[in-house]
Amino acid sequence: MTQICKLGPGMALCLILAIPCWLLGKAFPIVGGPVFAILSGMVVAIFYQTKEKTQAGIAYTSKKILQYAVILLGFGLNLSEIAKVGAASLPIIISTISTSLIVSFLLYKLMKMPANISTLIGVGSSICGGSAIAAAAPVIHADDDEIAQSISVIFLFNIIAALVFPTLGGMLGLSNEGFGLFAGTAVNDTSSVTATAAAWDGLHPGAHTLDQATIVKLTRTLAIIPITLILAILQASKARRTGSGQENNFSLKKVFPFFVLFFILASVITTAATSFGVPSSVFQPFKELSKFFIIMAMAAIGLNTDIVKLIRTGGKPILMGLCCWIAIAVVSLEMQDLLGIF
Repeated sequence: MTQICKLGPGMALCLILAIPCWLLGKAFPIVGGPVFAILSGMVVAIFYQTKEKTQAGIAYTSKKILQYAVILLGFGLNLSEIAKVGAASLPIIISTISTSLIVSFLLYKLMKMPANISTLIGVGSSICGGSAIAAAAPVIHADDDEIAQSISVIFLFNIIAALVFPTLGGMLGLSNEGFGLFAGTAVNDTSSVTATAAAWDGLHPGAHTLDQATIVKLTRTLAIIPITLILAILQASKARRTGSGQENNFSLKKVFPFFVLFFILASVITTAATSFGVPSSVFQPFKELSKFFIIMAMAAIGLNTDIVKLIRTGGKPILMGLCCWIAIAVVSLEMQDLLGIF
């Protein structure tokens, strides 16, 4: 009861902000609910400085609810379906993920960017936008400003991709299969992938690229597992090097992202259940709840974000996001050409 009284006001505030943002995300998928939530949280924060009675609930929502969202995301992954359809896209997926991580690391060094923002932009660009950022943020102990900045950068290039890529694909003479792979590997966030592929289908009646692009995107999402584990190991190594006497007390258990194990378990449950004839629609509510939890968490992050600082320091992160975005798009197209899929 004490915990409810402590967390309730802040969580209720995030919930109140999340509901209209969730509806707006449904109406404008090209933007998405998480972006509306961050923006609304930042606007509210200008007029309402988070009080002591709401701060605990906001902090809980931005951290723990975000992890629960990642766990529920696993119910949207049918591993057998991904193995059948997504496996063909693995060379392109691995190439684009590697490219984004390498580009973000090089720019982090060249531009002397903050490590956490660089990591989140690199991971978000290469894997699955907001979901990957949600998974990586607690592992590297990113603060709310860093998460908000990274999400904002990813959002910017999602919008550009959804508007430009269908026309670009037509100019390049991509086949329907080729554009499905391009959208699934070169667009960051799942909602933006579906918006981009749907726009292509609208320009090419009967193309049916949406299903393929979605499966390729979900295959990319599986990269959350190794990336978060690698980040946890790197955090452990960093703590040992710079622990200042804390290295003897350090335990990998403290930084290991155990919520990722539940994410895997959720995927296995979905795969096993559907193999026994359970309709995939049974798991749809879990997927929707995952999306809603992410929106709630983004509202909390917006409430804790200094919008003035975000604008003032936004130049370098945007440049990094642009370079990652261009590099991924080029590598995706080049790999298709190399594999003869174009």
